Amino acid sequence: MMRKKLKSSNIKGWLYLLPALLFLGVFMVYPLVDVFVYSFEEGYNSASQTYFGVGSYNYSYVLHDPYFLQAVKNTFLLVIITVPLSTGIALLISVGLNSIKPLRNLFQTVYFLPYVTNTLAVGLVFMILFKKTAYSDGFINLIINWFGGSSIDFIEGPYWAKMFVLCFYTIWVVMPFKILILTSALASVNQEYYNAAKVDGTSKFRTFMRITLPMISPMIFYLIITGFIGAFKAYSDVVALFGTNLNAAEMNTIVGYVYDMLYGDSGGYPSYASAAAILLFAIVLTITCINLLISKKNVHY
Repeated sequence: MMRKKLKSSNIKGWLYLLPALLFLGVFMVYPLVDVFVYSFEEGYNSASQTYFGVGSYNYSYVLHDPYFLQAVKNTFLLVIITVPLSTGIALLISVGLNSIKPLRNLFQTVYFLPYVTNTLAVGLVFMILFKKTAYSDGFINLIINWFGGSSIDFIEGPYWAKMFVLCFYTIWVVMPFKILILTSALASVNQEYYNAAKVDGTSKFRTFMRITLPMISPMIFYLIITGFIGAFKAYSDVVALFGTNLNAAEMNTIVGYVYDMLYGDSGGYPSYASAAAILLFAIVLTITCINLLISKKNVHY
C-alpha cells in the first residue's frame, strides 16, 4: 500500500516537472547539442543543409583567428576588472545604506534606477559623455581639461581608453542589481550577533569581517558567479558604445564574434560560430566549476 502511494506521488511529481523539463529540453538542451554537432561539421551550408567533412578544423580556425583572440582578450579583461570592482563597490555602498536608517528606501530606489533603464540608451549617453566631436571634446574631457590635462578620444582613440570606458560603463550598469541583493542580505543578518559583538567590545571592522561577511557570503558568491557569466556574455553594451563594427574598433567580445560569424559582414559561417560558442561555453563552465570548488571553503551556508 505504501509502495503504491509512493509510486503515485512520484508520478505526480514528474508530471509537475514535465512542462519545465520539456521547456529546458527544447530550448536549452537540444540547441546546445545541435551547436556541438555543427561545430564539427566542416563547411556547413545552412541553405542547403550540407557539409563536406567532419573534424576539428573549425576549432583550429577559430583558435588561430586574430579577431577571436582579440575578442577573448577583451572579454577576459572585462571579466577580471569589472566583476571584483563592481562587487566590492556594491558591498561598500550596501553597508553604507544599511547604516543609514532615514531615507534608506529612497537611496535604494535611486541606485536601482540604472538597472531598469534601456542598455542601448545608457550606452548612447555614455558615448556622448566620452566621445570627441567637431563641436566638443565631451563632458569628461572638459573635466580633464579643467584639471590641466589634455583631451583623450575615449571612443575612437587608444585601446586602453576604450577599455576604460567599457569597464566603467559595465560597472555602472551592473552595480544597482548587486546593491539591491546585498542590501537585502545585510538586512536579513540576525541582529543578536551584532548585539553580542557590542557587548564584547568588538571593533566595527572586526565585526564586519567576522560576522557580516560570513553571513552574507552566499549572496556575494551568487553575485560573483552571475557576474562572471554576465561579463562573458557582454555584447550589447559594447555595441552601444562603439557601434557594430567592433573588429575595426578592436573591442569585439566572444559573443560579438559569434554574432559576426553568423550575421555580420563576415557572416555566413555557422560552423565557425558554433565552434566559438562551444569554446565560450567551456570557458564559462570551467570558471564556474573553479568558483564552486573555492566556495566550499569560503562560503558559509
